[in-house]
Amino acid sequence: MTKIAAIQMCSSDILAENLKNAAQFIEEAANHGAKLIVLPEMFALMRVDSSDEINIKKKVNPSEIQVFLSEQSQKYKVWIVGGTLPLVNDASNKMRATSLVYDDRGSIVARYDKIHLFDVKISDTEIYQESKTIEAGKEVVIVQTPFGKLGLSVCYDIRFPELFRCLVNKGAEIIIIPAAFTVETGQAHWELLARSRAIENLCYIVGACQGGMHSNGRKTYGHSIIVEPWGSVIAQKIDDVPGIIYATIDLDYQQKLRKSFAVLQHRKIF
Repeated sequence: MTKIAAIQMCSSDILAENLKNAAQFIEEAANHGAKLIVLPEMFALMRVDSSDEINIKKKVNPSEIQVFLSEQSQKYKVWIVGGTLPLVNDASNKMRATSLVYDDRGSIVARYDKIHLFDVKISDTEIYQESKTIEAGKEVVIVQTPFGKLGLSVCYDIRFPELFRCLVNKGAEIIIIPAAFTVETGQAHWELLARSRAIENLCYIVGACQGGMHSNGRKTYGHSIIVEPWGSVIAQKIDDVPGIIYATIDLDYQQKLRKSFAVLQHRKIF
């Protein structure tokens, strides 16, 4: 069994401030025995204006963020899922919303580029169009770890069960979801979606979230969550305040459940 931690943050547009906060949370989680630590979406930088490509690129130093994640994983001998960070795509003027997974030696062992982009109109005053500055990823990614096979996803991906089924088809046992849900959609759907994806796939779901009022005026829902394969919530932040939640992953329990309740073997449509 492995102790995992999901970190909830309220990131700003100041990179150094966000990294300092993340470092404090990582230290705390490691001291509490977590071996796998998950950071939220946009943990290193919550952009002021997501449509301003030039300023985004000026503000971001991907190498600095990657060095930080490598040093933290080495220092505490932990695996870290680095939420998302913006990586410049040389093939276009857009960026990728990228999750990087670091092992306990500080090496990158997996990269996932967010596939589903949040282009929605919640109200006349709350409109999002990630595709203006972000290029969607195309690859379904899992990574073998000492704690089980991790499937990687980000935020809006949670609304697309076919991605999660693809991850499970590739062997995923734990699916990671760094997120920055809006308040309205989070209140309506976040827990329901997390539990649904766990139940459908008999897998663990780990959601590490942004929460609170950000410097760009955006408010995110928080409520980081960890769900076990039968759909029970085993850890949850009940607010939007920064902090950490912990849970223990028991793959023996998961395998017994998948064997006794063999829904994944009963599929007829692929």
